[in-house]
Amino acid sequence: MDATYSVGENLSGVGVYSREILHGLCALHPEQRFLWCYRPHRFLRSLREGVPRGCRRRLLWETGPPGCGLFHGLNQRMPRKRARRSVVTFHDLFVMSGEYSTAEFREKFTRQAREAAERADMVICVSAFTASQVAGLLGVEAGRLRVIWHGVHAPQIPPPLWEDREMMILHVGALQRRKNIARLVEAFEEMPAEWRLVLAGSAGYGAAEILERMGRSKARARIEVTGYISDTRLRDLYRRAKMLVFPSLDEGFGIPLLEAMAYAVPIVTSNGSALGEVAQDAAILVDPARVDEIAGAMKRVASDSALRAELISKGLSIAGRHGWQDAARKTWQVYQELLA
Repeated sequence: MDATYSVGENLSGVGVYSREILHGLCALHPEQRFLWCYRPHRFLRSLREGVPRGCRRRLLWETGPPGCGLFHGLNQRMPRKRARRSVVTFHDLFVMSGEYSTAEFREKFTRQAREAAERADMVICVSAFTASQVAGLLGVEAGRLRVIWHGVHAPQIPPPLWEDREMMILHVGALQRRKNIARLVEAFEEMPAEWRLVLAGSAGYGAAEILERMGRSKARARIEVTGYISDTRLRDLYRRAKMLVFPSLDEGFGIPLLEAMAYAVPIVTSNGSALGEVAQDAAILVDPARVDEIAGAMKRVASDSALRAELISKGLSIAGRHGWQDAARKTWQVYQELLA
């Protein structure tokens, strides 16, 4: 298993997925032997973290994985040399479908994605939306595609009631153009003065233009930019926030939606990409290009107690059906299918 992106302090969504699947499979199948493979630039860093019993570390070179019955590329990359059986996980293809990165990175990403799709016996996609992109942009036939959602951990302590929370609107994700944060800031300006906006995430592609727009905002004093935060602080924010607003322009899944649901936070999110698929009827869906729709949805959540209760109830139900253990179990079923 390619464990490269599971190490480090500032894990992305892909890093969280890698960590949860790696540890989840080891917990479910302690009788198996797992090799956690790291590309050279992360191998030494991996030595600072322990591995479960039954796991060993290996270097992962482009020439191929060490001898194994099956290899899993957890981050839409595959070594040049094929294993006897192989599976790769695709999280999103926004780099190929939108202007959300540099031309150089787009070229490198596209090459790696095409090679991974060609080399893998089976492709796990984290949503039906991502599966449709893998089929359309990379030409992978439906018979090789399997959809397995990301997961979430239920909070150890029941979350507080909505009425006991702060007048806080939360956004979780990098400050990047794809996340549509400039429009979120503009929509937030229409909220009453007692509301605050907390943007939890590190800087990404297009952060300078977002910060410039924020600096001109009449609500600037009520906007907090946290930078990257720890899991502990993120859980605290979910417990304090009265709503999550996530108007992203393109997502392969959207882990913050499941996290907010698990913490009983009502959600406003986009009606496109994978977000409507994940949110279902547990969120207010808006056109992310319409500032007035984003602002109107936030005001509805703030003022309509019956709507909030419905969104929270439906969100808790969805989160309860999609734990990380379930994702690990379904991933193991794909392995069994390949090895059969």
